[in-house]
Amino acid sequence: MALVVRFSAFLGRFMAWVVLAVADIALFFPESCLWVPVQWVSPLLALVMFGMGLTLKADDFKVLVLSPRDVIIGCFAQFVFMPALAFAICWALGLDQALMAGVILVGACPGGTASNVITYLAKGDVALSVGITAINTLLAPLMTPFIVWLMLGAVIHVDFVSLCLSIVQVVVVPVLLGFLLNRYFGANVQKAVGILPGLSVIVIALIVAIVVSRNAGKIFDSGVLVFSAVILHNLLGYALGFGVAKLAKMSRARTVAMTVEVGMQNSGLASALAGMAFPALAMAAVPGAVFSVWHNISGAILATLFQRWKGRDNQVGGNGGER
Repeated sequence: MALVVRFSAFLGRFMAWVVLAVADIALFFPESCLWVPVQWVSPLLALVMFGMGLTLKADDFKVLVLSPRDVIIGCFAQFVFMPALAFAICWALGLDQALMAGVILVGACPGGTASNVITYLAKGDVALSVGITAINTLLAPLMTPFIVWLMLGAVIHVDFVSLCLSIVQVVVVPVLLGFLLNRYFGANVQKAVGILPGLSVIVIALIVAIVVSRNAGKIFDSGVLVFSAVILHNLLGYALGFGVAKLAKMSRARTVAMTVEVGMQNSGLASALAGMAFPALAMAAVPGAVFSVWHNISGAILATLFQRWKGRDNQVGGNGGER
């Protein structure tokens, strides 16, 4: 078991390179990844979300009581600024319906567990990051479908109810199951938590392999647009998160958490939802897959930059106290 845990930690440490390598193989040798059924995307994502639930504790939600202002700012930025930014990028680049649907889905999704890991590596406020991720994830069944319907409903048919149910199925139920298992069987659950980083890397890599291999030709045709949209959305999201945190006079640790949390989305969820919500638009799943690769690279770079940033940690925090 100890060997498995060490291997899992190794995969987690080099997640960006693992996912990038799988994406390259799927893109240049798509036939090598076609053995993975496309029907696996939703169950694989549900497995990742179940793992996220296993790491959650009741204390993770205390941040909502202790620092409600910072949590509200994070939720607002996630579900207002990021979708609006996605829409603006789609308009500026003149993306077609499929790519527009995919990019807006990325913008409308909550943050994922990767943001918590990057916040930890960047020496940010992990409690705030985990709290915002958890709360946004629980808000997602209503917020994500509503945002997608609001921004795409005029040009693409969006089944609001079906999208809500899909998110409940692949996100909320697995997260709650994991949370309850950890709550009532914590001692036994913690023995398995060590393998979660490696398992998440493998699952995300499989999702990327499924989406990229089946759209390799189309990615080559529109690769510049896809990568431009994803990179712009991610980097401008970091900038927005940092700017909002500075305007709110958050401490260095909370500024780091807000920057990462706003800029990083649950791209696996975006890819899975694209297949469910827009089955006729195959390319809609591609922005999420590309983001899965890119945000691990940008997140690692951002964490390194933040590690060198000696900001002040005695600024006013979200609850009016010193941080």
